[in-house]
Amino acid sequence: MSLTANWNYPTSIRFGVGRIAELAEVCRSQGIQRPLLVTDSGLARAPITTAALESLRAAGLGVALFCDLKPNPIEANLAGGLDAWRAGKHDGVVAFGGGSGLDMGKLIAFMSGQTRPVWDFEDIGDYWTRADESSIAPIIAVPTTAGTGSEVGRAAVIIDERTHTKRIIFHPKMMPRVVISDPALTVGMPAKVTAGTGMDAFAHCLESYCAPGFHPMAEGIAVEGMRLVANALVRAVHTPSDLDARAQMLAAAAMGATAFQKGLGGMHALAHPVGALYDTHHGMTNATLMPYVLKFNRPAIEERITRLAAYLRLPSPGFDSFLAFVLKLRKDIGVPHTLFELGVDDKQIDLIADMAIVDPCAGGNPLPLTRTGAAEIFDAAFHGRL
Repeated sequence: MSLTANWNYPTSIRFGVGRIAELAEVCRSQGIQRPLLVTDSGLARAPITTAALESLRAAGLGVALFCDLKPNPIEANLAGGLDAWRAGKHDGVVAFGGGSGLDMGKLIAFMSGQTRPVWDFEDIGDYWTRADESSIAPIIAVPTTAGTGSEVGRAAVIIDERTHTKRIIFHPKMMPRVVISDPALTVGMPAKVTAGTGMDAFAHCLESYCAPGFHPMAEGIAVEGMRLVANALVRAVHTPSDLDARAQMLAAAAMGATAFQKGLGGMHALAHPVGALYDTHHGMTNATLMPYVLKFNRPAIEERITRLAAYLRLPSPGFDSFLAFVLKLRKDIGVPHTLFELGVDDKQIDLIADMAIVDPCAGGNPLPLTRTGAAEIFDAAFHGRL
């Protein structure tokens, strides 16, 4: 079966090995003549990035590069990107990279014509309606990791340094117009990044599947996304050149971000403050927290986890079998078993619990996430108690 396709859900996606060659044509199709390519500093000098820039220049497009990003972007990074946008008189963004490059590219395009502060568009109620949507610049997304799925998302995450919180900025037109999903671009990811981003995709699928509410379309996408991760992640980590595994993981990442329109939960609600306070990798933080949140939620999710275990063809379908699968998957790809091993201390447990229960993801947890419950999950994850 060919792993090359054009999809139109949830946006236009050109999927397959070698499709990065279509980047210039895609820019022109969206009326972009002077793209700003946004990526992180670590990726800026990588061959895949320089090749993309050269292809755009060869096509006669007035491209420039912006790469002054932290792994967890802050408002100063956004301000720098907007300065670069104005200086180059750009008319569109190529968001290129992992979560930070994709999110910041989307934010620059979104904020390029706004007059209000970025915080006025936080994903709360109808704040998004405050935006002048006619001034949102076109976005082309090119993921180089298989994890966040931000390439098919209508939101971006940025840290508010005043409160050390991760905030989600949302607008429907922040969705990239076209995505180029080329599995070959993910081959160069280090094993640790492949593992962390892959587990982020799995966490998106798992939490959306378990979130309360009626959304069978999202649940169907989520369970198939988890099957792809179960089939491909270990191979992608240990055999980086396996393009079949890379393709399955890239598809699973987009599926996770599509499915989590249904909701997320305690993993993300806790991972956000931990990441903001300790600058940990988001996907690896989710992966570390995963079994502890599963155990906490067991009374509310056992029946659906049993169905999931059957779909994944685990040896003995049931919650315990699925938990054992998660623990083995984490071990096979080098995920820390405890937050302590991740470099997190337990000195701010009360603050983390306070932040977790007001995180936008907390409302999607299968059981109500109280301050006591959030602290219990953190404490168990810190000490490794299951």
